[in-house]
Amino acid sequence: MYEKLKLAQERYDEISEKLTMPDVISDNNQYRELMKEYKSLTPLIDSFKEYTKYKNQFDEAHELLDSGGLDKDFKEMVQAELEEGKQRMEELSEELKILLLPKDPDDDRNVIIEIRGGAGGEEASLFAASLLRMYSMYAETKRWKVEMINANETELGGIKEVSFSIEGEGAYAKLKYESGVHRVQRVPETESQGRIHTSTVTVAVLPEAEDVEIDINPADIQTDTFRASGAGGQHVNKTESAIRLTHVPTGIVVECQDERSQHKNRDKAMKVLRSKLYEAKLAEQHEKIASERKIQVGTGDRSERIRTYNYPQGRLTDHRINLTLYRLEEILDGNLDEVFDALAMADNASKLASQEQ
Repeated sequence: MYEKLKLAQERYDEISEKLTMPDVISDNNQYRELMKEYKSLTPLIDSFKEYTKYKNQFDEAHELLDSGGLDKDFKEMVQAELEEGKQRMEELSEELKILLLPKDPDDDRNVIIEIRGGAGGEEASLFAASLLRMYSMYAETKRWKVEMINANETELGGIKEVSFSIEGEGAYAKLKYESGVHRVQRVPETESQGRIHTSTVTVAVLPEAEDVEIDINPADIQTDTFRASGAGGQHVNKTESAIRLTHVPTGIVVECQDERSQHKNRDKAMKVLRSKLYEAKLAEQHEKIASERKIQVGTGDRSERIRTYNYPQGRLTDHRINLTLYRLEEILDGNLDEVFDALAMADNASKLASQEQ
């Protein structure tokens, strides 16, 4: 571990020096890439510096105790310093192990989220709308930008399916664990006898792909235009501005009708298509990783039931890590950090266990 930390420190110092060079500053792409790496290394280097500080404190205290000839009060003070140093070094050592884990290269990407109502009819559509609100409110707390791509609404205010993008630093790192089946248990407003219904909603989180990563042959895309439509006549467009793209080799179909401009809808649809093709490219890799780990937290399996939202009990349960929280209302208002942090910790613990094996 110490060798890896030394190499990281050397690389950090090298980048720090390069970022002051005029030829690097004038090269926007190089400067941006180096700054990105510098920022990703900073938490590791800060923890390493703190570890080194406590190690030096620990070694000095040890030397003083070994030298002997200390009066009782001073000896007790040095002993306390030794214990404090030892405890903090152990904590920082665990922290450094986590920080040294290979970082998911997609963590800093923007995301595209798709939410679809599953079993449960209108009740599932209403809950899909609740999840859209939850993720939008969470993005707001992070000062991330939310942009609608496509929505198929119901007359009662639900959503059959919706896709939207979230732009912000570390968006994928936080939201990548959300892919899967979300189950809701509650009494629908239309239920006269107060019976609890169970419905499901499917969420897919895609890392946004760059143009250069996915090369799409224009000849492979079939483009159809149609008029935008919405529930009860909302957002209805009299021109054929809505776009449907079909990627013929894979059969992937993407629609966008949120913008009034056909050109803007096509740009958004291409963004989704690139991300879907990128996700397919990563699927094999994720499968391999998952097969080597006992806790499949971030595999993105859309058929896996990952979470239950129980309204009568005010309870959220994440089945992958056996996490249960009794503050459902707060969570649905976008207070998701406790859930996301617990998932990230479980994922890191799983990676550490695999590394040690």
